[in-house]
Amino acid sequence: MRRSTIVFPILIIASIFMVSFYSWTNPSESAAKPEVHKLTQPEIINKLKKASTGNLADAIETATGQAGFMHYDMKPIFKAKIVGPAATALLRPILTTDKRNYPNYHLKVLDEAPPGSVLVYVLENGLHVSGIGNLMATTAIVRGLAGAVIDGAARDIEEISRLGFPVYSRSVSPATVVGRFISTAMQVPVRCGGVLVRPGDYIVGDSDGVVVVPMDKVSEVLELIHEYDNKESKMIPLIKETKSMLKALAKYGRY
Repeated sequence: MRRSTIVFPILIIASIFMVSFYSWTNPSESAAKPEVHKLTQPEIINKLKKASTGNLADAIETATGQAGFMHYDMKPIFKAKIVGPAATALLRPILTTDKRNYPNYHLKVLDEAPPGSVLVYVLENGLHVSGIGNLMATTAIVRGLAGAVIDGAARDIEEISRLGFPVYSRSVSPATVVGRFISTAMQVPVRCGGVLVRPGDYIVGDSDGVVVVPMDKVSEVLELIHEYDNKESKMIPLIKETKSMLKALAKYGRY
């Protein structure tokens, strides 16, 4: 038998061994990572609609290290859940003697925000002044917006309730912003109800209040919500069986 006929199979076997060894010691390089499905915005919104603001508040704080819930007085003018990306505007007081013309940024946002958006208006020191009324609510409905969160007051609440446009506000007042406030910026980060809101962050509101899910943390927050839901679904039967919440917490670690 020729030497080459012996050497060639040995080289093949050695090559296979080296490739296998390298693959075992370098799995991240030898095998393609499984493709992670990136959630679309409709998928994100659908998942957020199923989550309570209570669990979301917990998940946001775990994911970001900061509270994501707005002040306790941010409440719906009628019972309704809202979920959608934020479209923001900032308004400030103006002297009644100031007759200059200013851009209506908050109305521009109202006219330009994509369908499904949640208007987020911040009126600086404006709890006594309404940031939304029936005409704005009508416009929002025909444009397909999901709701509004006003760090200020709302007015025409009976009409808005009849229209069915979800509005959360910190107060109610008949006073208009016209002649009292001007809008100074649109689609900028604002601090609404004590929480930083960037354009595109997800706003979720229900009967318990309003939370803000940072857009760059939404996947992590949704993973935590899934974990919480799994644990709570197991805890409830155990609580009923043992008549003890401490025992359920000790077993499933949902604190």
